[in-house]
Amino acid sequence: MTDGSSTDNDIIQTSRLPDLIALANETSSEKRRLLLRELSDHFMGGAEHSAAETELYSSVLETLSDEMETAVRAELAARFATSPNAPAGLIRRLAEDQIEVAGPVLRGSTVLTDADLIGVVSRQGQDHMRAVSGRVEVSEAVSEIIVERGDDQTLGVLLRNDGAQLSRAASETAVERAKINPDLHAPAVERKGLPADLLNDMYFVVEARLRQQILEQNAQMDPELLEAALAAGRTRVATDDGALPPDYADSQSYVEELYAAGQLTPQMLIRFLRSKGRTPFLIALSRLSDVDFHTARSIVDRRDLDALSIICKAADIDRAIFLTYAVSLLGADSNPMGKAAAYGRMYGELTREAAMRTLRFWRMRRVAQAA
Repeated sequence: MTDGSSTDNDIIQTSRLPDLIALANETSSEKRRLLLRELSDHFMGGAEHSAAETELYSSVLETLSDEMETAVRAELAARFATSPNAPAGLIRRLAEDQIEVAGPVLRGSTVLTDADLIGVVSRQGQDHMRAVSGRVEVSEAVSEIIVERGDDQTLGVLLRNDGAQLSRAASETAVERAKINPDLHAPAVERKGLPADLLNDMYFVVEARLRQQILEQNAQMDPELLEAALAAGRTRVATDDGALPPDYADSQSYVEELYAAGQLTPQMLIRFLRSKGRTPFLIALSRLSDVDFHTARSIVDRRDLDALSIICKAADIDRAIFLTYAVSLLGADSNPMGKAAAYGRMYGELTREAAMRTLRFWRMRRVAQAA
């Protein structure tokens, strides 16, 4: 006689569970694998399970998995990792197991909730965090902890995953770490959706290929999005970039007098370079290009001709004068004349529009200093 509903006792009597559980007494790996396959097939191959039946399967599988060797637990994890109806208790237990077992579940199981994943990345090590970082979707809350606890290799996995959502604060932290690790340069620059001002922060530390990619993204950016990025960047720009040189005040007064008299020209900067007037040159360069002194000094100190070309192009400085600056800054030991043709081509290929868009991010420093 039946009332149309199933009890736990009915489930056991009408299934092969008793026979399968009996296999648990077997000690051989082969028999335990047989148990794994039959029990998991029995769960996944049947009709839709009631909550009580799922709970029963979960309890049995959890109990048996505790007694199984790693290889068997790993096979169990692989079989249930892609099942949307897998028993939640079992999945949570497998997710906390050693990485050989937990990996497939952490990367692929949709049964795991954000709370489950936060628990894993808060308690477990780098291998578990990397597995979570590679999921199809990673929420901001989970990413926040990974950025905080993960090493650079883990952070690289997260940055390469476009399905991982990063908050503004997490993105800023990730970029600061990426600046000092060349292995993170490409993951940061190539990440879709990285805020534009943070992307441009990477310009000064990355190689030529990635610099070109930054310029191309700037050129393609919608003006409204550009303004939004600039506004976001102004809230975080640091202005304490080190002490000013001793002759800064006198040099600034002199440069401002020249500017007021209409005599501060690109040609005047050549005179500063030839007379060893480094500070007046830097102040004049920052004045003509409308960037702050520290940004100009950083570019010159590194002999960063890519960045110098952007400043000069934005200031509408003639190609020949740019080459004069470049040759002078490189010095005789760098064979500057031999490289002049390449520098000239680079300058000619750079559009003023692209330079202006990029320079707007650098000018955020000056805006912040004025504020």
